[in-house]
Amino acid sequence: MAAVLAAAFVAQAAGALLPDVPLLLAATAVSLTAEGVLYRWQPGMLSLLAKSHADITVRHVLRDLLLVVGLLRLGEHDREPQFAWPVAGLLVFYALHCAVQAVSVLVRRTRTLPVLTRNIDAAALRLSPAPTALLRRPGHRLLLLGLPTTAGLATAAATREPLPAAAGTAVSVVLAAAGLVALLVRLLPSRRPAGEQEVLDWFDAWLADYRPTVGLYFSGGVSSAYQANMWLETMSRLDGRPVVILRERFMVARIAATDLPVVCLPKVSTLMRLEHSTLRVLIHPSNSGKTSQVLRIPTIKHAFVNHGESDKLSSCNPYAKAYDEVWVAGPEARERYARAGVGVEDKDVVEIGRPQLHAVHPRSGPPAADARTTVLYAPTWEGWDGNPGNTSVVAAGEDLVRALLADPGVRLLYKPHPLTGSVEPAAGAADRRIRELIRAANRERPAAPAESARSASELDRITAGLDRLTAAGVREGADQVERMLAQSAPPPGRAEAVAKATAAWEEAYWASLPPDEHQVVTGVRPALYACFNVADLLISDVSSVISDFLASGKPYAVANTSGMSEDAFRAAFPTVAAATVLTPDASGVPALLEAVRYPEKDELADARAELKLRLLGPDEPTSQERCNAALRALSTAALKHRARGEQAEARQPPPQRLAEDRLPGPRRASGAGTGADAGTTGSVTPPSRPVPPV
Repeated sequence: MAAVLAAAFVAQAAGALLPDVPLLLAATAVSLTAEGVLYRWQPGMLSLLAKSHADITVRHVLRDLLLVVGLLRLGEHDREPQFAWPVAGLLVFYALHCAVQAVSVLVRRTRTLPVLTRNIDAAALRLSPAPTALLRRPGHRLLLLGLPTTAGLATAAATREPLPAAAGTAVSVVLAAAGLVALLVRLLPSRRPAGEQEVLDWFDAWLADYRPTVGLYFSGGVSSAYQANMWLETMSRLDGRPVVILRERFMVARIAATDLPVVCLPKVSTLMRLEHSTLRVLIHPSNSGKTSQVLRIPTIKHAFVNHGESDKLSSCNPYAKAYDEVWVAGPEARERYARAGVGVEDKDVVEIGRPQLHAVHPRSGPPAADARTTVLYAPTWEGWDGNPGNTSVVAAGEDLVRALLADPGVRLLYKPHPLTGSVEPAAGAADRRIRELIRAANRERPAAPAESARSASELDRITAGLDRLTAAGVREGADQVERMLAQSAPPPGRAEAVAKATAAWEEAYWASLPPDEHQVVTGVRPALYACFNVADLLISDVSSVISDFLASGKPYAVANTSGMSEDAFRAAFPTVAAATVLTPDASGVPALLEAVRYPEKDELADARAELKLRLLGPDEPTSQERCNAALRALSTAALKHRARGEQAEARQPPPQRLAEDRLPGPRRASGAGTGADAGTTGSVTPPSRPVPPV
């Protein structure tokens, strides 16, 4: 499309200079069409053009300029003054375009708040819907508002009359002026959202009113929101008043549906206001560069919980020693830190289990004799280092899938990691080939029975209801301030309604699928644990997936693509101790399926029960109870630390008295209460600020 656009400009220039009206008009039409295609399907190319100083404004000016050149070349010299008005109108339109862009930047700045929230009533901040998206997007705006001008100039070139050009430019000028007025109104004091200091005062007042005690702190990239989402339900069931604290603005919209209050604090200076809040503990599901910023707050204790536990090196990262405590699932994780020698002391490791696993149902028995064996293949991704042993997708994925599809009694669920292919293109290519193998196998299956069609209709109905409950409630094109307005305090009972609707959706989803159809499972729904509950067997890699699957007590297998022998592989990765180890050629799949279908052939059942205890801890007390106990203990430690800090501060002389003691006696007496001393005192004691209503 970029080549087509460049060729269209060359043809348009030739048509203007020759002059050749058909060529000029055809090239103009092709140029506009190419612009539309680029904006719709190839936005990345638009960025490259902008970096080359060939942005939309330059392209649009060039397109209209060539039309004007064609007009002047077509007419006699005595008719050139007749086109003065269209040219003047064209100049006015582009001046208005620049003014609209400048004002839109100012409006955007007034709508960039230092704090973003969800599930919090922020009506006091004078929030309002965003301006129409057309006025905020310069490329779209110029294409649409400039279209009458371009059409008028093209018509004038075809008819050799100036009136169409004048009319087209007049329409564009009026539209641009209307857009400018609409944006200028947004800058009126009564139409602006609250200013930065007013928002910060409001946030301080909210903290004082809500009095949060425990927070989920998260910072990450676009595709990492799942790491925080898996802890939302656990946070909602913790003792105290929980809050979710984010650092990136885009992450506010990516956090899953929850009734927990969510605050985004992009700036470090805003984050530091938490030091004077009632927060005692922050829970961290991941490490990031911005984690170090919040660790500087001395009044808060920090616990690292990770977003999953495995034998990977990332599960015992040296960064973990920066936290006050590391909460792990069971004894194996404690020993993993000890073996790693990364500086995490054993006294700082607390075993809490995995609270999320209450959603995983225990095994009820082998698959029925007349039912298909459901196999979940859930490989992990290639990891940041691209180590061939990280994921089985590249070296073993296709052979594993072929072996499973070759068994007529197997129904395969393929759930790849969402980051598959993000580092190694070979992993992405292998993933696509696996999906094609599954689609080809499904094309050979018989048509779905009628009852499945009825179940699909029921699923559509339940999906619509669940979408209404979890919808953000904002229109397309809404900015962050409008989202903040729309996603205020949730209605009572929404969380319970979402949980009930989700359970109904999962039941309807599985019922809607033909019993012999293989599935590629992606997206948010169904969740991984829902796949656990319908699977009879898991095949995965060394990752937290196998640790969580052990809660079900069902058989699992791990693909060994590391190049190690089986004995070395088991010794290196304790989570493999109760697994069937599969080689890359998938030769062990038939025997593995036999052990699943016939329990008497399952020689690893006792090993799985023992490993479950080592990895996840005991069933009683429950993991949620242990998590709450760990939170209470760390909260008490935070309160004691804060009390010691306040006592130490109280024992120190105030800064004003120290400054006065260093002054000579006569000067201190003569200046008491006035002059320089008064100014010094005033600068030390901050002025009181009114607390805005919440």
